[in-house]
Formats: sequence, structure tokens, C-alpha cells
Amino acid sequence: MTDKCPVCQAAVADNTATCPVCGFKLLGSTQEFKPVVVEEDRPSCAHNEDYTGVLKVVRGPRTGVEYALPPEGEIRIGRNPQHCTIFLNDMTVSRLHATIDRIEGRYMIHDENSYNGVWVNNKNVNTKVLEPGDYLQIGAFCFQYEERANDESPIGE
Repeated sequence: MTDKCPVCQAAVADNTATCPVCGFKLLGSTQEFKPVVVEEDRPSCAHNEDYTGVLKVVRGPRTGVEYALPPEGEIRIGRNPQHCTIFLNDMTVSRLHATIDRIEGRYMIHDENSYNGVWVNNKNVNTKVLEPGDYLQIGAFCFQYEERANDESPIGE
């Protein structure tokens, strides 16, 4: 079975370390995963704009870690530590897997053409406005999205 080089699209045999045409290193590519089925109750929360979004790792590597989402700007999620706001060091995560923007007071996640996709509440999505209690899966990481009042104490990684 052959695959294609992600750079030049040339045919590449399985277990080849580099592309025979352009020399792109194929080792360390994103690995495939299967989404975790989440059947937990989702908390209901009245939405207001005076809050901070939080992603809490609930399954997978780094369970319990929380990431506060900034009130403005783009949040990049992926395996590239130099370019991602939220660095997820796992081969099931693409280098730039997803971005989150705050638009009109709501956080919106976007899949950045990742290999394994972005899953919200067990559905593969390209773009989705996040609601309190949503479960997000990015590679082997499963997060729960929460909203906290801005007057609560800040959290960090």
C-alpha cells in the first residue's frame, strides 16, 4: 500500500522515512485515534458575556489540567510548541489542530484541517460555538468546556 507525501503529493511506500521526490521527513506524523464516547450529564449554565471560557482535560494525558481562554485573540491548539497557545504533546494531535476565537462574546472552535478532526459531544465538527458542558476531543485529549465568572480567581496550566 502506498500513501502520498503531504508536501509534494508524490506516492510514498509504507514505513518510508522520507519522501523520495522532495525529501520531506515522514517520521513523526500524526497517528490515528478513535474518539472517546462521553455519556456524562452536561451542566446547564446561563450564558452571559462577563465570563472566561475554560478547557479542562477530563480524559487522556494531563487529566485535571485547565486552560483559561483569553477574552480576545486566537487560541491555537496543536502539537507545535512554537506556534500553539495550547500545546498538546501527543502524536494523535496535528501540529496545528484547531483554533478558538471569541466572536460576539462566544467562543467558537474551528478544525484546522487536522488529521483526526475535532469532535464535540461525539460529533466531528468543522466549526462549532461552544456551550457550557460541551466535551471536546482533540486527539487523545478530551476536554470539558466551562464558563466561569470573571471575578473568580484566575486559573492556569
